[in-house]
Amino acid sequence: MAQAKVCLVIGAGDATGGAVARRFAREGYTVCATRRTLDKLQPLLEDIRAAGGIAHGFGSDARKEDDVIALVEHIETQIGPIEVLVFNIGANSPNSILTETARRYTKMWEMACLAGFLTGREVAKRMVARPDAVGGADPASGQGVAHKGSIIFTGATASLRGSANFAGFSGGKMALRALAQSMARELWPLGVHVAHTIIDGAIDTEFIRTLFPERYALKAQDGILNPDHIADAYWMLHQQPRDAWTHELDLRPYMERF
Repeated sequence: MAQAKVCLVIGAGDATGGAVARRFAREGYTVCATRRTLDKLQPLLEDIRAAGGIAHGFGSDARKEDDVIALVEHIETQIGPIEVLVFNIGANSPNSILTETARRYTKMWEMACLAGFLTGREVAKRMVARPDAVGGADPASGQGVAHKGSIIFTGATASLRGSANFAGFSGGKMALRALAQSMARELWPLGVHVAHTIIDGAIDTEFIRTLFPERYALKAQDGILNPDHIADAYWMLHQQPRDAWTHELDLRPYMERF
């Protein structure tokens, strides 16, 4: 019996993460979704199952090394090989540099970057150990190396530039981008597609609708990002052939400034 193809979504929230989970489930992937609180995953898991998909939920803190190791081990041994990892943890908590605390700053870095390193490392170990194409492989040239999986990190405007009151968030997101670049240069020749997305703009969420009604009103003009369309882009990244892999993908509404 063939093992399930698994898409692991770290940070499967109500917007981008949940949409990615549903998109890959529609394509026949078994979805393993995580949030720090398992109860918050129940609506997403029920949606996927109601549509005929297979989904497992896990309450997990991706900042804790032992938790991440145990999670990946459980999925790989009890559910199936992780073919896609989407790291989608948010860490956006604006505050003035004049009142920012070391505790808050450290927590944002842990959420935005350390958690990405831990999950990326553990999944990459599994992916590179998968069998190569028949006839041996030469990682230096890529000849014979199979496409062993995709690792996609969700970035933001803060991945590229630091704005006032976003020192902590920018520091973490820029570090995550550097991590993705380093992993891509090391892992692409080994058959693992590492990609980083820049999501630049407001996303259609309850948070934006409630706190930024003027921005949310732009939805009627396609002025905010639809999570389902972000998910379509993630699926496209995973489907790319090795001769045309994307490392960094920039997604923004047409009216968003560069």
